[in-house]
Amino acid sequence: MNSPQSVTAAGTGGLDAIRDHPARAVLGFDFDGTLAPIVADPATARAHPGAAPALARLAPLVGGLAIVTGRPAAIAVEYGGFAGIDGLVVLGQYGRERWESGTLTVPDPPPGMAEARAKLPGVLSAAGAPPEVGVEDKGQAIAVHTRRCAEPEVALERLRGLLAALAERTGLVVEPGRYVLELRPPGTDKGIAFRSFVDERGANPSGVLFAGDDLGDLAGFAAVDALREEGVPGVKVCSGSAEVTALAERADLVVDGPSGVVELLGSLP
Repeated sequence: MNSPQSVTAAGTGGLDAIRDHPARAVLGFDFDGTLAPIVADPATARAHPGAAPALARLAPLVGGLAIVTGRPAAIAVEYGGFAGIDGLVVLGQYGRERWESGTLTVPDPPPGMAEARAKLPGVLSAAGAPPEVGVEDKGQAIAVHTRRCAEPEVALERLRGLLAALAERTGLVVEPGRYVLELRPPGTDKGIAFRSFVDERGANPSGVLFAGDDLGDLAGFAAVDALREEGVPGVKVCSGSAEVTALAERADLVVDGPSGVVELLGSLP
């Protein structure tokens, strides 16, 4: 990479293992904030222009390459420009959906989602949510964004308790993020999705990498930690921002947002 970065000893071991034996390495990346810059309107998000070419170069060289995102898988493929990348797997909705080689697998919507969708407008009204609050219906989940509000953190806190109560009544869970609260089904997260992907690639990966930027990516970091305990070298990469520090505190390597992630991709395998 162009500028030196501080890497933990464990992270250095993970990167070395990936570079030495790429054909058995498994790499996972979040989408928003990691491969794509964060924007005020989620519908306008697009991957960094260098992301798709870098992933296309890596896909035939490594044992497994996945995007693990809360987005619907098809949306991540479209917004990322990933449709022509053979060997890339997109695990959407925290692993509930899967896109691979042009084939999309989507389960039925989870129980409780229709009820939550119907009741959400009333919850927002009861909370006095400002008109700038945005609702993103993902089919398998519903995200409530406050980034465009004049005081996004205040608006988020005003909604937190009511959305948690709605989730509890409808059998869902709340996933917090960067000025967003998402109601989604329980039972899976980015760590479970990534670990399942690693396991399906074979019993003896040479090394693993997971890169993310937000609180939901901590589960991906936990999967890397668990694999390390089993003797698999691994590296946790944070796409750094001023909005979230929890990931940087747990990471082996912090890079400068999506441009830094793309730069790291160029240095692999």
